Amino acid sequence: MEISEKKEPENNNNISQTATLDSSSTTDIIDKESEERQARELKAGLHPLKNKFMFWYTRRTPGVRTQTSYEDNIKKIVEFSTVEGFWVCYCHLARPSLLPSPTDLHLFKEGIRPLWEDSANCNGGKWIIRFKKVVSGRFWEDLVLALVGDQLDYSDDICGAVLSIRYNEDILSVWNRNASDRQGVMALRDSIKRHLKLPHSYVMDYKPHDASLRDNSSYRNTWLRG
Repeated sequence: MEISEKKEPENNNNISQTATLDSSSTTDIIDKESEERQARELKAGLHPLKNKFMFWYTRRTPGVRTQTSYEDNIKKIVEFSTVEGFWVCYCHLARPSLLPSPTDLHLFKEGIRPLWEDSANCNGGKWIIRFKKVVSGRFWEDLVLALVGDQLDYSDDICGAVLSIRYNEDILSVWNRNASDRQGVMALRDSIKRHLKLPHSYVMDYKPHDASLRDNSSYRNTWLRG
C-alpha cells in the first residue's frame, strides 16, 4: 500500500504529539521533585504537605493600578512545605485585624505568583466572598487550613487564596486555573461553602481574570453569582 503521500499530515501529528509529550515530561519532573521532597521530609521526621506554599504581602497604594507598581509592591514573606513549617510561619504572621488598609495577604502554591497575568492564573478566575471585619480573620484561617491541608474539591485546579483588607470590609478570594470549566468552578464554590460553613446570607461571586484585566478591577463587575 502506498503511504508516501500521507507524510505531511503525519509530521503535523508528530509535532502535536511531541508538544504533548513535552508537557507530560514537565509534569512528571515536577511530580518526581515533589515526591523526592516529601521523602526527604519524612526521613527528617516531618509531615510533608502535598504542595509547597508561599505567603506574599502587598501594601497597596490607593489610586490607579498599574502592572509595574503592583508587581513591585508584592513581597514574598515565607515558604513552607511541611505541617511543622506551616505552623512556625503562620503563628508569626500578623492577624488580619492588625493589618492596615488597603493590604493583601496571599497564599499561593510554589511557582505561582499572585498576579492575573501569571501563566497558571491567566485562564482562570476567582471566587469572591465579602466579610465584615470582625469575622474575616476566622474565615481566613479556616480557608488557609483547608487549602494547605488539600481539603477542597478540585484542589489541583486551585492556585491560591487572597485576603484583601479594606476600609469597610475584608474580602476573601480563591483563585483557580480554568474559568471555562463550569463544573469545576461550581464544585469549588460548593466545597468552599462547605468547609467554611458559610451562612446562607453570604453571597459568593465569580470573576475570570481576563475580565479583571479588561476593567482593571479585582472585585467589581463579577460575572457569576452563587
